[in-house]
Amino acid sequence: MRRITSAVIKLNRMENKVVNGLYDNVSREVMRAAEEGYVRGSNRLEEIRNYAREAGIKRIGIAHCVSMPKEAGAVSQFLSEDFEVFSVDCKCGRITKHEMLGCEGNSLMCNPVGQAEFLKEHHTELNISMGLCVGHDMLFIQKSAVAVTTLVVKDRVNRHNPIEGIRSLINPE
Repeated sequence: MRRITSAVIKLNRMENKVVNGLYDNVSREVMRAAEEGYVRGSNRLEEIRNYAREAGIKRIGIAHCVSMPKEAGAVSQFLSEDFEVFSVDCKCGRITKHEMLGCEGNSLMCNPVGQAEFLKEHHTELNISMGLCVGHDMLFIQKSAVAVTTLVVKDRVNRHNPIEGIRSLINPE
């Protein structure tokens, strides 16, 4: 019995060293705010609001797909009760396919880096991604000056509910 107790103590010390090496003080503050902001029964949007309150955030950015203006507006209105909110759609800057990729066509391209720059210029402290395309979401997150959380993941087939695609792998019809 003593050997098992000794092994558990050593394992706990080792885990503490690993955790301490993985999480700096800023990361721990994010985890603290998330933990303290969690309210059982809250939806994702409410959790984001609660997290931002706990973290002391005052300015929130929303980068959304141009096809979701009503949804982005509703989120902006909901969050505006507690925060200053800045919203930008993916066609900001009106960059054409020719300008972006050098190929034929004058259709407007998405501009996720432009979205990140817009929100940076407005000094947001937390950004929300809503329905950005695959790849575009990656660039937005990479170029964002602050942390990004995802509220909506684009999945055109499954009405923006990608878990359904995973479930179809588990239970194919």
